[in-house]
Amino acid sequence: MEKSLRKNWRFLSGALGLSLVLSLCPGAGAQKILHKKEKQAKTEDQAASAEPDKVLYTRAMDDLKHNKFTEGRLALQTLINTYPDSEYLAKAKLAVADSYYKEGGTSNLTQSIQEYKDFITFFPFLDEASYAQMQVGMAHFKLMEKADRDSAQAQQAEDEFQTMLLKYPQSTYAPEAEQHLREVQEVLANGDFKVAHFYYQKQDYRAATARLIEVADRYPLYSQSDEVLWMLGDVYSRMKAAVKNEDQKNHWADLAGECYDRVIQKYPQSKHVKDSKARLVAMGMPVPAADPEAIAQTQKEQAYQRQHHSNSIVATPMGMLKGSPDVSHAAHAGAPNLNPPTDTASASTVLLPNAPGPTFNMNGSAATGNAETEPTSQVDALTGGGASSLSGATPIGTTAAAQIIEAPTAAQPAPSAAPPSGAAPAPAASTSPTAPPAEASGNPSPSPAPAPAATAPAAAHDSGNAPAPAAAAAGQSSNAPPPLSSGQNSSTAASSTDSQSGTSSTTGSNDPKQESTNKKKKGIKKIIPF
Repeated sequence: MEKSLRKNWRFLSGALGLSLVLSLCPGAGAQKILHKKEKQAKTEDQAASAEPDKVLYTRAMDDLKHNKFTEGRLALQTLINTYPDSEYLAKAKLAVADSYYKEGGTSNLTQSIQEYKDFITFFPFLDEASYAQMQVGMAHFKLMEKADRDSAQAQQAEDEFQTMLLKYPQSTYAPEAEQHLREVQEVLANGDFKVAHFYYQKQDYRAATARLIEVADRYPLYSQSDEVLWMLGDVYSRMKAAVKNEDQKNHWADLAGECYDRVIQKYPQSKHVKDSKARLVAMGMPVPAADPEAIAQTQKEQAYQRQHHSNSIVATPMGMLKGSPDVSHAAHAGAPNLNPPTDTASASTVLLPNAPGPTFNMNGSAATGNAETEPTSQVDALTGGGASSLSGATPIGTTAAAQIIEAPTAAQPAPSAAPPSGAAPAPAASTSPTAPPAEASGNPSPSPAPAPAATAPAAAHDSGNAPAPAAAAAGQSSNAPPPLSSGQNSSTAASSTDSQSGTSSTTGSNDPKQESTNKKKKGIKKIIPF
């Protein structure tokens, strides 16, 4: 009764209010109010009769607009699961990814990356795919840390922005992705440069040079590239002063000259231009002129830095509090590197004789000579003599071990060793198939018994034109393997001798009952001394 009275009262009050408005506002004003009421009623009727997927999508977008992310995602997931053929399916999946990205936080940004990649997988030919790829890079960009910290997110951001520019070069988001790629590469280059500078101060020039070459090759737009080239030229100048070979001196002088030339040509406003010219003159090399394009680009960068210069008194403490890296020094012109990184610049090869320097072609490759110099250095380190040490005899331990494993038995005759070059074959080897060679065994009388295992290494050694058995026993070779191989040979020889001696080796001291009895007796004697 009370509810019906309230409803009737509302209706009456509305009707009375409308009549009052019409009486007070005759003419055009009343028509406008009536038109507005009719339009509102029509909108409500259309919403009531609309398709359910459209209702869900509209409601979800309204929730996301008011930062109700959980409610909005719930409505969107309902739409995706209930209406897989809806025209709003692609928009709903993209809206889910946007909701995670907009909400922020490490976990939400990570989830947004997965959602955007799923959208690219399911809808690769839509125009929104370029936007999704751009958002993947931006999510990694937001998760990126400072240059002196973990660079995993920065590397992934670089990969995603490169993918964006390579897959969608005509997209409207391409200029923005290009600038963000410059900023990411500024952070990556700054991290490598700090490590290189640390090793350079410690005078560990191998480690410093490897990182300097990588920065010079991969990140030519780095804000401190002139400092990188100057340090590289200084290292090569030191190498030139350290060697005595004239060819090597010329090689290191050429590399240093290339670095100094590039400082003068590409970075005309650098503080190292004057010193680079002086060093080129001292080495008797021509001094190049500055590149006009580099001058124009440098002037543009300086003008931009002046316009967007921040107060250092405020920026320094704020930068310490911020977790994100400082990208204010990143370049704003020039094409960034779109090639993936390569690990060709190794600290073990960058300062070897005739080692190549930076290529300055933005392909991430140090040069083509590392593949030839590195195996040689490994051989030298392992053998202790380079190619000349490999021209001698085969190491004794390896040949002896191979010969011992296939020791001759009574049923199978031992293979006759080939005589040394220039020596006549032994007659005993031709008359008796089971007798060992006279040169190897040292026994002039033939015997039907198999050759002892200890003589097999000598026989194999004579067949390889190696030194005399006495020298081999003394271990005089510089290429001899570690003592472990000789110990293995002796144990192998002992096992082969036991295998030739029949049942005597199995019925001796290896009897488990006898061994356990002896151990018990020894233990009792230790406890009771009488």
